[in-house]
Amino acid sequence: MSKVPLTLNGAEKLRAELKELKSVKRPQVIQAISEARAHGDLKENAEYHAAREQQGFIEGRIKQIEGMLSHAQIIDVKSLNANGKVVFGATVDVADTDSGEEFTYQIVGEDEADIKQNLISVTSPIARALIGKEEGDVASFDAPGGAREFEVLEVRYI
Repeated sequence: MSKVPLTLNGAEKLRAELKELKSVKRPQVIQAISEARAHGDLKENAEYHAAREQQGFIEGRIKQIEGMLSHAQIIDVKSLNANGKVVFGATVDVADTDSGEEFTYQIVGEDEADIKQNLISVTSPIARALIGKEEGDVASFDAPGGAREFEVLEVRYI
């Protein structure tokens, strides 16, 4: 399997979640299963079944995070010398050329993309249009609502 790009910040968040799951959540659910077992008949014990289901979710998420980290190519955005160009990990301020509305996006890997936090996937149409652009350039792309153009206002590597 090929390496998947992941920002240093994204990798740190995943490692923190993994540590929380392994050192806090996993022991809590094991304790809950133990307590539920002590209540007797497991067939009709809702607490036991709920704890086992929670354990399944936790173990699944641990495997998922470990898989993401093992296939990640971690890129430290601050150490990049991109000479003002939009690259993976860059934070970009853009303005819609039609409405003048301004947006700020960080271009990240697919596993850490979250539009609510303005983290867009490097494979998204917006990011693909922005990659390689510099301040003052205009990026055109097809959005679900039709063709759009964004002017690059500022590029930061934070």
